Amino acid sequence: MRTLMRSLKIAWIFAYYRLDTFFNQPLLPWYVRALFWLLPWRYVLPAKRSQAERLRLALEALGPVFIKFGQMLSTRRDLLPDDLAEELAKLQDRVPPFSGERARKIIERELKQPVDTMFARFEVEPMASASVAQVHAATLHTGQEVVVKVIRPGIGAVIRQDVALLYLLARMVHALWIEGRRLRPVEVVAEYEQTIFDELDLRKEAANGSQLRRNFDRSPILYVPEVFWDYTRQNVLVMERIHGIPVADVAQLKAQGTDMKKLAERGVEIFFTQVFRDSFFHADMHPGNIFVARNNPADPQYIAVDFGIIGSLNAEDQSYLARNILAFFKRDYRQVAQLHIDSGWVPRDTNVHAFETAIRSVCEPIFEKPLKDISFGMVLLGLFQTARRFNMEVQPQLVLLQKTLLNIEGLGRQLYPDLDLWQTAKPFLENWMQERMGAKAVYRSMKEQAPEWLEKLPHLPQMVYDSLEQLKLHSEADERVQQKLLETQLHRQQHRRRLLLLGSALVSAGVLIAQPELKQLVSDWPWYAYLSAALGGWLLWRA
Repeated sequence: MRTLMRSLKIAWIFAYYRLDTFFNQPLLPWYVRALFWLLPWRYVLPAKRSQAERLRLALEALGPVFIKFGQMLSTRRDLLPDDLAEELAKLQDRVPPFSGERARKIIERELKQPVDTMFARFEVEPMASASVAQVHAATLHTGQEVVVKVIRPGIGAVIRQDVALLYLLARMVHALWIEGRRLRPVEVVAEYEQTIFDELDLRKEAANGSQLRRNFDRSPILYVPEVFWDYTRQNVLVMERIHGIPVADVAQLKAQGTDMKKLAERGVEIFFTQVFRDSFFHADMHPGNIFVARNNPADPQYIAVDFGIIGSLNAEDQSYLARNILAFFKRDYRQVAQLHIDSGWVPRDTNVHAFETAIRSVCEPIFEKPLKDISFGMVLLGLFQTARRFNMEVQPQLVLLQKTLLNIEGLGRQLYPDLDLWQTAKPFLENWMQERMGAKAVYRSMKEQAPEWLEKLPHLPQMVYDSLEQLKLHSEADERVQQKLLETQLHRQQHRRRLLLLGSALVSAGVLIAQPELKQLVSDWPWYAYLSAALGGWLLWRA
């Protein structure tokens, strides 16, 4: 019954916001367009707003799961038109909180002790409420101020139900709309499913936060709150409470005398440090998750919260990405094209010259602007869109990276409009490449591997002996195979020779038998002469 009611609600919202207009496409089969033309609400409910705005409002009306899906979809600018992506980016979690008493019961059930025993103070009224969880302020008996994050009751069942409906819609779009296949709707829903179900386990978020805190331990540019593992379970997370200024509150930041240029540049530095030094980056760095410390405005420090979405790159992707960025700003488009092929991001048989030409046509107009006006995120977007024309497969790690870079860049320009992201990033990338490829990198690699080499050194003679024995065995096996092949060939030659001799003998016998009648017509030969000659001829043909 609940599924039926949910389906009816979705159908009503689909009709009310006239989402059928998204399917008025000439590429759709005629019978699908005819079906939408016959829908009765088309003639009752007018489509007053733009398509993008109506989609945003529909997702808001459908609730938290669809809101979060819209937020994720807004980051896929490689798939969506600009107007639709910008409208979906306006989506905010507009979810009413659930009962504080209900939250208390969840905490006590998860931690198996009364809230009053765990906390000296616990605020029943939530500080904030989002689509998946809500947050309460509390104080430990040590006097430490903390926040308690609690997963919404029953949200798992709602998410599973709504994700199943999203899969159904995605498959319909893929099957009925040719353009929809390019958007890969089923893959987008699968990516969203993995992300949102990861967020339902707060232990994963706590582990991400702990790792990020270690990576930036005592760092002057980023502070990560402490996780209290004794009070953390799948549905409950307790973390140090921070008191900072929301990074989007530019007026308050300026009022306290914050160095806005340094703040913007440090955001870029944090991003590249996470991506290239640690290969572990906060992939949900929108303004709601970032604060600025109050204690030293002249030397500002970021504070990050909410670590549900984390991205990483392997060593190969790091190297290819850094070299791609450096090659792009040097306008070495051949290098950019070749790196895409070498990395496996596009097929090996891609025409390098055609790919280079396509990249040049997209990127060259960008350099008509001053470097400070070039959007680094849009550069990546342009490269990925061009590569998709050459059958570039979707790279989830690069999509997360692009989304994070767009967030950081937009935030940096909001804080300091003259931010030159390239001038900030270039020294970092060049130093990273030098450390990665230079003599120091070789020495460091040898130093790291030395213990393993020393451990294996005593076994080296035995390993060499075993390898030689294996080679000997393989060699002997190969010799036996070769000998068998030679014997087989010799047997076949002997068999062919015997057939030739026998066939020739039989033909000769037939001729000798018929010798007295040779001067007569062939038709006057005895029957056994025919048989002998025919059998001999057949044997000669077989040979």
